[in-house]
Parts: sequence; structure tokens; C-alpha cells
Amino acid sequence: GGGGGGGGGGGRDPRKVLNGAKDAVAFLQEPDSKILEFWLIWADSIPPVEELGDDTINCSVAVSADLEKLTWRTAGPQSLFIQRMVDFFWNVGAPESEIDRLNDVGANINPVRIGSWIDMSKAGGMDGGWYFPVPIPLNLCVEAADAGDAVTQLSEWANSHNVSTCISVGRDMGAAPPRQTDFRIELAPDASAAEQARLALDAFDAFGFPPMPDYARAALERSTVAGITMSVITSADGFVRIGVLQPAPSDADVRSLCASSPNANYDGLRAFGNAIGQDTPMFIEYQYLETGFGYGVYQEGFSITLHYDL
Repeated sequence: GGGGGGGGGGGRDPRKVLNGAKDAVAFLQEPDSKILEFWLIWADSIPPVEELGDDTINCSVAVSADLEKLTWRTAGPQSLFIQRMVDFFWNVGAPESEIDRLNDVGANINPVRIGSWIDMSKAGGMDGGWYFPVPIPLNLCVEAADAGDAVTQLSEWANSHNVSTCISVGRDMGAAPPRQTDFRIELAPDASAAEQARLALDAFDAFGFPPMPDYARAALERSTVAGITMSVITSADGFVRIGVLQPAPSDADVRSLCASSPNANYDGLRAFGNAIGQDTPMFIEYQYLETGFGYGVYQEGFSITLHYDL
């Protein structure tokens, strides 16, 4: 696991790894839980270890600092994943038009690796979709999104700041619009952490999000590890969410952010990390969810999320 992001292959069973992480989540322990049922259908769509051969599967989980929201991701070779993913989307009632969109965008980008993700929250949130975790020119990713002001603004901002590459693009497969497109964006890959942080803070402002709380901004600006990236989610109705991902936070970073962040549960996060065999997260993400896009099940406004590779 750890380090550069573990995976299946080489004898590791990705389903076992994911099961271990699921068992560390309090709200997934209720036996008749709809959320647990959704998680099990998703986990079942991951190719079993027998099919892997020498291929690797990447699995990751992102958990909010209050432990009430999780995002699970798994990706691997397109040939192994595509049919199982499409079957999963059919099983959970994704609209045919979105399955067609997945095929069209896939044909356009032809990624060697593809994956699926699910979101869930203690309050009953359940969402899912696909993503392509490969370097892709941003202008090609934009074609995956629904047209609207947000995606136009994102393109214009990227062009004016020489930001040209996504390290991942994905969409949600929800039955009801507005559908969301998630761009994970590389920020000036050769620049220092300070310059990357400046670009990310500029985007917060340019896209009309409120400024980050001082404690979060200070932590981001203190970071000396380059490789800061940005996650931007757009919809036809505007920007949905922005996030800045800071790599390799120390335990002290996590502890001090939790001390300043309302509802953060440092001890719970430590216990979760221990349960999945990770001392510290791969990334800490500072994110803002626009009002109206939490649908009563996800916390709107500013929050902190920790990303772990499994």
C-alpha cells in the first residue's frame, strides 16, 4: 500500500483491501443500511484478483475530517474495467444517455486506465460515476462537461495561467441533472509549492468561491512539498465545488488543522488511518461546496478531507 499508491496485482486482493477500510467506517456497520448495500454493489464491480494477472488496480479513499463523508475510488486497465463498470451503472439506475457519454468520451480520450468512484455520507448521500486517471489535455477534458458559464470560465482561467493538463477527469452518473464533471488539474508542474498554492488561491477567487479560512490558507502556504493540485467540479448550473490538494501532510499538519476546523475528529481520523495501515494521508484537501449542491446530505461550505491510497 502506502507510498506511491498501492494496488491489486502482485497477489494483493483489492476487494480485501477495500473491505478492511469499509470495516473502519462506523456508519457502514449497520446491517440493513442502504449505503452499505450500495457500497457492496460497487465493490462487487471491481475485477477479482484472479482476473488481474500482472495488472494493478489502484484503490483510494477520501474521508472528511468529521468522518461523515467518504469518496471511494478504484481504477485499472480499461480492458478489465469497462464492462464491469457499465454493468455497475446499469445496476444502480444510471441513465442510458450518461452511459453513452462515458463511451463517447472514452473513445475521444482512449485512456489506458479507467475507474469508478462512489460518494457517501452518514446523512444518506449516495452518488457514483466514472473517471479516467491519466494525463489529458484540459481542452479535451472540457468536451466531457456540460456546457455553461463554469466550464467556460475554467477554460479561460486555465489558458491565461498556462494551466493545460488534467491528471484525471470524471463525471457523476446520477439520474437527475445538473450532472457534474470533476477536473483534477495539474498546477505549473515545474513550479515551487508556494507558486502552486498561489495559483490555487487565485482560482478560488476567480471562480467566485469565498476565501479559505485563515488557518487553512496558512497551512497551505506553509507547505514546501511541490505537487499541489486542484479539483474543480462544474455543472450546467455553475461551479459545484473547488478543492486544493496538498501532498504529503505531516501528522502535525493534520493535528493542527483539526484543532482549528469545526467538527474535525483528529482521534477518529488517527483510528481510521491505523485501521487501513496508513500513518498519514497522501493529500489533505481544502474544499468548498457551493450552496445548493449539498442536497441535504453533504456539508456545504468549507471543509477538510484526507486522501489515503489503499
